[in-house]
Amino acid sequence: MVQVCVNGARGSADGAVVPMSPEAMAQSAAEAVSAGASDIHVHPKSPCGQDTLSPKAVAATLEAIRARVSVPVGVTTGAWAEPDPAARVERVRSWTVLPDHASVNWHEPGAEEVAAALLDRGIGVEAGIWSGTEGAARFAASPLAPRVLRVLAEVMDTTPQTAQESARALLAGLGTHHARPVLLHGLEGGTWPVLRLAGRLGLATRIGLEDTLVLPDGERAMSNGQLVAEGLVQYEAAQRLS
Repeated sequence: MVQVCVNGARGSADGAVVPMSPEAMAQSAAEAVSAGASDIHVHPKSPCGQDTLSPKAVAATLEAIRARVSVPVGVTTGAWAEPDPAARVERVRSWTVLPDHASVNWHEPGAEEVAAALLDRGIGVEAGIWSGTEGAARFAASPLAPRVLRVLAEVMDTTPQTAQESARALLAGLGTHHARPVLLHGLEGGTWPVLRLAGRLGLATRIGLEDTLVLPDGERAMSNGQLVAEGLVQYEAAQRLS
């Protein structure tokens, strides 16, 4: 499975290629699905371009994307979108249109409560486990671990030469006790090396403008569709070498 991460917390400073409005996100998501993405992760935006968990923004984003594609669509619940844990839970409870899944960063305060609120509403939980944090240890001790949809093994090492080593360490720290599917991905300079490692290991992965703005050769990416198409080429080539 290759998920497209449509925009992330990026904003207008990252260039017009990053989709910000519901309509632009929907168009970009549709292009990515046509290129081979089978799942979508998106960050709804406020009118000023900031990540938000507001029910109005979440509904507008989900409705626009679902009008164009039929694959599962997930959203973020990152603490930067709503710093107060209790308010984050209330945001989830106030959603009028529900995503298929939502990511929860397990190292953030209130992660358990946010995940429980999502599960109570029938929303799948992607457990975001960031390298270099206490996320893996907290997730290992969580009674909710067996109930999550998948684990997002998120490699925060952005150095191309060391990102794969960091990814292997993260996977070792996660172990297999939770018995949930793992999606492995990197960020910025670590994006492409970690994607190739996911291919060699046969793990799900993701690619998109949230994780990187450039292609493997360093050329600026023109769209999420282009990143997904190249990501599949790289992933399948790595699989053949495994």
